[in-house]
Amino acid sequence: MFIRRTATRNTTTGESYTTFRLVRSERIGRKVRQVTLLNLGRHFAVPQDEWPRLCARIEELLSGQAGLIPSACLDSIEAAAQNYAGRLVLSAPVIQRAPGALEPAFYEVDVNSLEDRQPRSVGVEHVALAAMGQLGFEHKLEALGVNGLTRAAVIGSVIARMAKPGSELAAWHWLKNESGLGELIDADFEAMPLTRLYRASDVLIKHRAAIEDHLFASVRGLFSLEETVTLY
Repeated sequence: MFIRRTATRNTTTGESYTTFRLVRSERIGRKVRQVTLLNLGRHFAVPQDEWPRLCARIEELLSGQAGLIPSACLDSIEAAAQNYAGRLVLSAPVIQRAPGALEPAFYEVDVNSLEDRQPRSVGVEHVALAAMGQLGFEHKLEALGVNGLTRAAVIGSVIARMAKPGSELAAWHWLKNESGLGELIDADFEAMPLTRLYRASDVLIKHRAAIEDHLFASVRGLFSLEETVTLY
């Protein structure tokens, strides 16, 4: 497991930027391929000389091994490792047991010893994403030329106003500290700057007419509504 830096160019604006990914090498026969485990985004802030320790700690957490990093130091590395390991666990596919496999073993756990780390809500987010999917909202944004990062910000901003109406600043705090939307759409809202949400609002205003027409047509098709024109 290691971290890879990739130079990327926005085909729409021509802007160049760097993204970071958590990658694992896999051997298939005589060939070795790299598999992306997690997109760390553009604003990955861990110093490069700490990457090996971070990757080692993530592997420890995933395998259940005891920590090798002293608890009195590198608190930022430990916090980052806990965050990324948690995201990997959430995104892991459910493994079906093969016929003849061993039955699962159960152990007693003292629930009073459990500690919540960054609890998040996902209920309203799931409902909102399902509604957006039926309306083809993200596909419309893509058709309008809105890039992936801005689409994530637009979706986050819209859903934040559904769940907890407020300003861009309020939406930003909700996405960073309360919502699990980032894990659902693979977007790192904790690292997303506030300015990205302001740009998302500018995009919505710029394409307002096209988006409203698309949503109206989608709703009319979903519910078989007849268009009525009233003259005064």
